[in-house]
Amino acid sequence: MRITDADVFSPARVVADERADRSVLLQSADPLRDSPPSVGHAFLRGAAEHPARVLAGQRDGEGWRTISWGEAAAAADGIAASLLAYGLGPQRPLMVLSGNSIEHLLATLGGFLSAVPVLPISTAYSLLSRDHARVRWIAELCEPGMVFADDAQEFGSALDSLATLVPLHAVARGERDGAIRFADMTATEPSPASKETFASIGPDTVAKILFTSGSTGTPKGVINTHRMMCTNQRALAQIWPFLEAEPPTLVDWLPWSHTFGGNHNLNQVLMYGGTLFIDDGRPTAALFQRTVEALRHAPPTVYYNVPAGYALLAPRLEEDRELAELFFSRLRFMFYAAAALPPALWSRMRAVADEVTDHPVPLTASWGTTETAPAATSAHFASAECGCIGVPIPGVTLKLVPQGEKLEIRVLGPNVTPGYYRNDAATTAAFDDEGFYCTGDAARLVDENDPAQGLMFDGRLSEDFKLTTGTWVHVGAVRTRLVSEARLLADAVICGHDGDCVAALAWLNQTEATRVLERESQVSLDDPALVAHLSAALDRVNAGAGSAMRVARLLLLSEPPDIDAGEITDKGYINQRAVRECRADAVKLVLDPDSGSPEVIRPRAS
Repeated sequence: MRITDADVFSPARVVADERADRSVLLQSADPLRDSPPSVGHAFLRGAAEHPARVLAGQRDGEGWRTISWGEAAAAADGIAASLLAYGLGPQRPLMVLSGNSIEHLLATLGGFLSAVPVLPISTAYSLLSRDHARVRWIAELCEPGMVFADDAQEFGSALDSLATLVPLHAVARGERDGAIRFADMTATEPSPASKETFASIGPDTVAKILFTSGSTGTPKGVINTHRMMCTNQRALAQIWPFLEAEPPTLVDWLPWSHTFGGNHNLNQVLMYGGTLFIDDGRPTAALFQRTVEALRHAPPTVYYNVPAGYALLAPRLEEDRELAELFFSRLRFMFYAAAALPPALWSRMRAVADEVTDHPVPLTASWGTTETAPAATSAHFASAECGCIGVPIPGVTLKLVPQGEKLEIRVLGPNVTPGYYRNDAATTAAFDDEGFYCTGDAARLVDENDPAQGLMFDGRLSEDFKLTTGTWVHVGAVRTRLVSEARLLADAVICGHDGDCVAALAWLNQTEATRVLERESQVSLDDPALVAHLSAALDRVNAGAGSAMRVARLLLLSEPPDIDAGEITDKGYINQRAVRECRADAVKLVLDPDSGSPEVIRPRAS
């Protein structure tokens, strides 16, 4: 049977209401259907219905280790009983330092079944950080009753830093004095107390505390309830109707310490009886081959990634038809989020899909935040153009509020957080007088006369700035256009606050640069061919553009973004403000029209 767009997406139906204050309310015309009381309830129902189905797979040497739904349910029951026996509870969460793994999944499920909030911490804070300051700060705020780590040696330094704050440690591999063996926790017999506790779990039970990336400020602990997560997944099944009839298969690297990987993707598997193969690759030149190997092992039915991942995947698919045919063989759609996708990259992925498949494979997007669990909008229609974040999903009401030249997106719905953990001031500041969560993101209607055409993401309000002329520079739009035209850039930071022109700092995408410039080894930043390529790209960016969209100069950075300085999250999202502050000398250099530095790349037409 031939797959059509109608099999993948339900129709987008939107109700709009323009108010006297010029704000606009948007909501789906389709009411939200009922959802389970908790993710734990949905998981146990799935385990009873298909106990032998593979729930998760993880690379193990040259092969893969898997766990079935039934095995996972038995282990999670044991962990739940063990957590309660060690005194954990709603006010004593479980801190998880590990990356994505079967053990991390089981620990999460154990928390879901015992009403113990799970506190997954970015591995960047424990493995890449030099001082573990954020890990300690989070522990001081949340007072976890236990900290779990996959590997005693790998996470030893972070565990040491927590020794006085969280004395109770559990490890799955390796040896650590006094640590609880995770295998003993999974083997614990369910107790009357654990069964009674599970019976008390409902929609308002706190499931997780997820810390924001801090891309625009200090991280905050976002309370995630089961209501938020379950209603979010219920809405996704309504706009993607195949989910309930076709259990999803995911090949996914996105970290469970963030809402995209941990809520959007992992919960989709748990809610709809799917299978997740944990991709131990990353969207970096050094690790992306691991992603390719994982995709060869288990072609996905839906595929999620960030733009940096697609930037590495596109040339692989273009050059390897066998890989492309395998990747697209049963794929329903490709999906991107977390940052804007350059239009040129969007076109390349669509072109490969059209060439090798006998069914449509849309490239779609959505928008949301950690505070919305995460989806609030989705482009669930094949006609969506690149950059369209779609329409409100069922149950969600958006309010577009004028803020200067832009419209801020505000959100109301059952998927919205009740607030920030032990931070009343931040909670109060996050909501307006009607109870809408104020996101700080901006959007505009694709067609003001037809809201069903969706919204275009219009950047973050806090990132934009003015030139001395008073003209606003919309950072997101400039960055996307530059990265798209240049093709060889991994990312860019836009500079020029209170200046007379726009300039950019950027990092080179070595994989793409080596391929395009036909080099056998890494491309040096002063390579004449590279400089010429980027100069020509600046010409294209600037052609016909006004002052706020013209990039006068470009400086390539040799040092990668620093996680300790807050310049980047482990998803690869750049904190524009932090980079500019940490690299003030580079900003000064690229903005100086008289510097004469050979490092600064200029348009050929200048």
